[in-house]
Amino acid sequence: MNSLAYPRVAIVLLCLLTASATHAQPLGLFDGHTDVGKVKKAGSARYDAKKDEYMLTGAGYNIWFDHDEFHFLWKRMKGDFILTTRASLIGKGVDPHRKVGWMVRSSLDSNSAHINAAEHGDGLTSLQFRRKTGALTEEVKAKMTGADVIQLARRGNTYTMSVAKFGEPFITEQVTDLDLGDDVYVGLFIGSHNKDVVEQGVFSDVRISIPARENFVPYREYIGSNIEVLDLATTRRNILYYSPESLQAPNWTPDNKAFIYNSNGKIYRFDLKKKTPALLNTDYVTNNNNDHVLSFDGKMLGLSSSSKDHGNKSIVYTVSVGGGKPKQITPVGHSYLHGWSPDGKWLVYTAQRDGEFDIYKVSSTGGPETQLTTAKALDDGPEYSPDGKYIYFNSTRSGLMQIWRMDADGSNQIQITNDEFNNWFPHISPDGKQMVILSFLKDISPDDHPFYKQVYLRHIPIENGQPAKTTPRVLAYIYGGQGTINTPSWSPDSKKLAFISNSAPLSAAPTSGK
Repeated sequence: MNSLAYPRVAIVLLCLLTASATHAQPLGLFDGHTDVGKVKKAGSARYDAKKDEYMLTGAGYNIWFDHDEFHFLWKRMKGDFILTTRASLIGKGVDPHRKVGWMVRSSLDSNSAHINAAEHGDGLTSLQFRRKTGALTEEVKAKMTGADVIQLARRGNTYTMSVAKFGEPFITEQVTDLDLGDDVYVGLFIGSHNKDVVEQGVFSDVRISIPARENFVPYREYIGSNIEVLDLATTRRNILYYSPESLQAPNWTPDNKAFIYNSNGKIYRFDLKKKTPALLNTDYVTNNNNDHVLSFDGKMLGLSSSSKDHGNKSIVYTVSVGGGKPKQITPVGHSYLHGWSPDGKWLVYTAQRDGEFDIYKVSSTGGPETQLTTAKALDDGPEYSPDGKYIYFNSTRSGLMQIWRMDADGSNQIQITNDEFNNWFPHISPDGKQMVILSFLKDISPDDHPFYKQVYLRHIPIENGQPAKTTPRVLAYIYGGQGTINTPSWSPDSKKLAFISNSAPLSAAPTSGK
């Protein structure tokens, strides 16, 4: 597989980098940092590779009126991008209008045209911008205060700020027709709002994503992929691997040694110790999609792959986890696998039969299939609970795509989520105490889960075998979608999750090809 070292990963080997007020050496993802304007006290920037955190200090009168004074950690960029971070100010501070956030500038001059998405010391969260060099700063205030997740995205001359208190969905504001030029300075900033005071800020989960081009052709044009791991206790994310190819749906092996994922129709095993992938032999089954699932004991792998012999429709197969010649299980397609029963005897999958997509089960050794749902709607993503009592799935039968549950025999079908999102792919932790889902916004058709969208990975506790009646909590704000977490990806100890986020290489355009 053609792979690249992700820029951040290459820097990790440096362990800890510290630099003073004006420096052009790379710092994590960034090219350099500087004080902008005639600051009285110098700022600094530091990158802690072990924690994957950036620490900034800075002074300056303000970022306002017709000129600015602050400290800026920057990267030169062209084209469209999505900037995301968790940000916070350190300590009580001196001035309530001290601020941290993302900024895009035409130049490093104090009076440069720019736009910033900022969190202030008093909780004010706003989108501030200067349209022309030396012009007065304008502001759009967010309909919330106290944001600590800040995203700033550019598409052409449109800039969108998306902000949230961690765990909650984004609230957005937008500025259009803001021409800062194609080649800009992009980065993190801190300003103290007081010439005589140096303030401190910390930034974690910093992501610079290059989105798919507008009007890209789905399933023909792809951008790169990050394999990420999220720690449930800290809610921090870590990128393990980057590839310019489309990697999809990591399954975490029960022995805690590897991930299984698909790319370009093939299945790969990613060694967690070596941080390298290797092709897994699946013999004649070479057009695999992202609906592949490991058995609970980790000895078998279920595959979904389209076949010319079956009209290019997806068929379910099983194979040894070490590879070999797969066995065909479902007689016809489309059949998309999503779950094994804990005892290994049954497979559950979404199948198109007579023009309808419903949920079926079949013996893991093959044989007649049993239909479990009959609603005139799309039923998808079935997965057994670890105790084997229930099957969770997602369905459009109530309008939007929502999470449902039924008994293992298909009876007692009840709705679990009922909100404004399109919720897909319920995954139950191995200890049976948690569920994660992938949530798309309402601008997506309920029966679709496309590539390259803003999505949320959300969490629901399970108490005494029942999903808690609470608003699902956002665990990660992801640029992804199709392939992010289609199949089970919990760690064996139920403490971590693997998933895919997407970005073109920071220095290249999106790639094409299957």
